[in-house]
Amino acid sequence: MIDSLVGVTIWTDNLARLVSFYRDTLGMKMHRDHGDFVNFVFGPMRLNLGQHERVSGPTSDPFRTMIHYGVDDIHAEHERLSAAGIEFIRPPEQEEWGGWVATLLDPDGNVLQLLQWAT
Repeated sequence: MIDSLVGVTIWTDNLARLVSFYRDTLGMKMHRDHGDFVNFVFGPMRLNLGQHERVSGPTSDPFRTMIHYGVDDIHAEHERLSAAGIEFIRPPEQEEWGGWVATLLDPDGNVLQLLQWAT
C-alpha cells in the first residue's frame, strides 16, 4: 500500500537553467549534484531535477502537473520573487479554506504554486 510521497522529478533539456532557478532564484538548498541529476531535500521529500534526452524545450502541457511549495509568508515570497524578475500567473489570493496561494512558472514552463496554510 502506498503511504507517502517521497519525491518528484522534473526532467529537462537544460539542467543548468533549472538548477539556477530552483537554487539561486527560489533559494532552495541543493542536497546532491550528480552532474546530470540533482536533488533538493525537504524532510523525507526530495525534489529532483534531471537532464533527459527525450525531453526537448518547454513543457507542452504546463497545467498537467503542479508542484506546491509551502511558505510561511506568501506576500514576502511574492515580493522577493517578483523583484527577482519572476512573473506570477496568479498573485497571492486567499482561498475559501483560509489559506493563500500564488502561481508561477519555472523556466521550462512548469506550473508551480506557493502555498501558505491557514492559521
